Amino acid sequence: MFNRRSFLGGATLAAVGVPLLGAAGCGSPQNAGLTSGSGAGQAGALPLTITNDSGSFGSDQIRVYIVGTDLATGQQSYVTADGTLRPVSESDNTDDGFTDYSIPLSGDTTELSLPFMSGRIYFALGDKLRFKVVADGDGRAALQYPAGWVESDPNYEVLHDTVEFTHNTSGMFCNTSMVDQFSVPLSIKLTGDADQTTGTFKPGGRDAVFDAIAADSDYSPLVVGDRLRVIAPGHGLDTGVFPSDYYDPYIDEVWSRYAGTDLRVTTNAGTFTGRVNGSDQLVFDNGVAPISRPSTRDVFFCDGALAAPNDGITGPVAAILGAAFNRSTLLDVAEQPTTDAAAFYQHAITNRYAGVFHEYTEDGKAYGFAFDDVVDFASYIQDHAPAAFAVTISPF
Repeated sequence: MFNRRSFLGGATLAAVGVPLLGAAGCGSPQNAGLTSGSGAGQAGALPLTITNDSGSFGSDQIRVYIVGTDLATGQQSYVTADGTLRPVSESDNTDDGFTDYSIPLSGDTTELSLPFMSGRIYFALGDKLRFKVVADGDGRAALQYPAGWVESDPNYEVLHDTVEFTHNTSGMFCNTSMVDQFSVPLSIKLTGDADQTTGTFKPGGRDAVFDAIAADSDYSPLVVGDRLRVIAPGHGLDTGVFPSDYYDPYIDEVWSRYAGTDLRVTTNAGTFTGRVNGSDQLVFDNGVAPISRPSTRDVFFCDGALAAPNDGITGPVAAILGAAFNRSTLLDVAEQPTTDAAAFYQHAITNRYAGVFHEYTEDGKAYGFAFDDVVDFASYIQDHAPAAFAVTISPF
């Protein structure tokens, strides 16, 4: 299955810790033989429509960047206005030390072409984004991506957001994402075997998101500037503006409960039963690796004790537990995963950052944390015979 965890592999650039795209799930043999071309001859050549319905920015104020990994070569690449996929090069750093991979909009509706690749479509409103090509640990050219949660990042003051995707011979797999930050309301539509749309905010949804987060004393420091963006609580924790022990009382209650009660987690591989043992580990049967008591940071990043290996056994269990912690259903429901959205985010300690996006999107779906795809609540769509892809910058 393709999901956000497939897009964002474990590799990082040391400069700001921004993930390289397409590191997992995309370099399979099914992509062998794909070649880079130009324009309509580019492998894939999926019609892409960009619509500016922001109501706050003219199309001449918006720049689009399509960047990621060439699935045929594994090279970090970018897409030109005519749909050509080109490898990045350090010689591209010609704009005060940065690249200019921007594609200008031709009006309220712009027609482009998306080749086979795995990556992101960035939207910058009011200013340009500053991508820099550097040499990675293997000496290959790689991009430093914007990190809106890092004050020293050259893109910190730029209003921007992104859509993630993998497009290959198996189809188109795409999502909007708030896992790291939220600035711009984006809606995606995929047409092919089906006609699917997700990510659409309710009228006034952007303001409602900022209002709700600003009203919570723990979460309000996550708002950057005059509603420039809101950053995810994990990044807020790392920068010192969010309590590093926020989830600790809830984690303690969960660990206490399941020291004396069975926790059952059902995945595609079966149902696994676990209890917290004397070593303070949640121990399951049937081959699931023991899970140590997570930290607050582990919960928000779905990492550390809650990291999900791609093994078909421990990974799915860890993902379900990560979702249950973020949605705060784990303490009250001993049969996981919980599928009733009405039960999500109801505890006093919960991931309110993620919850507010689900509240203010039309279909109730969003990607507010890395395991938000558990039981299909992520703003993710896929099609194995895609005919067209569209992204709309929604009204502010």
